[in-house]
Amino acid sequence: MEFRMTRIGAYLAQAALSTILAVSASSAFAALPVGAAAPDFRLDAALAGKPMSFSLTKALQQGPVVLYFFPAAFTQGCTVEAHAFAEATDDFHKLKATVIGVTAGNADRVAEFSKLECRDKFAVAADPGAKVAAEYQTQFRTKDGKALSERTSFVIAPDGKILLSYTDPNPELHIQKTMSAVKAWHEAKK
Repeated sequence: MEFRMTRIGAYLAQAALSTILAVSASSAFAALPVGAAAPDFRLDAALAGKPMSFSLTKALQQGPVVLYFFPAAFTQGCTVEAHAFAEATDDFHKLKATVIGVTAGNADRVAEFSKLECRDKFAVAADPGAKVAAEYQTQFRTKDGKALSERTSFVIAPDGKILLSYTDPNPELHIQKTMSAVKAWHEAKK
């Protein structure tokens, strides 16, 4: 009985420490807030495996932009998130929203990632050195000094103002949060 209580106590202590570290780590990131002007950018990207150039200014002329930063292509959480955005892309398009994923990790593989994991539904852009991520205040450095982006989603209105700024390492709620923000913008424009 004592061994079991010790294991349970150790498990609870580990869970509490993990929660504290997760909250501390997430609060260290201060992505651009709602209402801020979204920095303009142009990046090399791929859609359905084909190279293209993505311009935020040009995309905003069509409607709101769902800009999501993710740490690295072909990693578990990023693949889950890409699949979920791919499933929701048609719904975003019905609301005149453009979806773009941006990554500094495995940036040399965005064409492949856009085809396989984004399922030919939306573009993914390479952000070498996480320079655009830094402008959006989502950049972090790994232990070995590599610059990557935190998992952060933005919804940007056609006027360039940020409507949603959402950072969470768990990819599960990013699609729901961005869709809600796009729908709210769309309803306000009626």
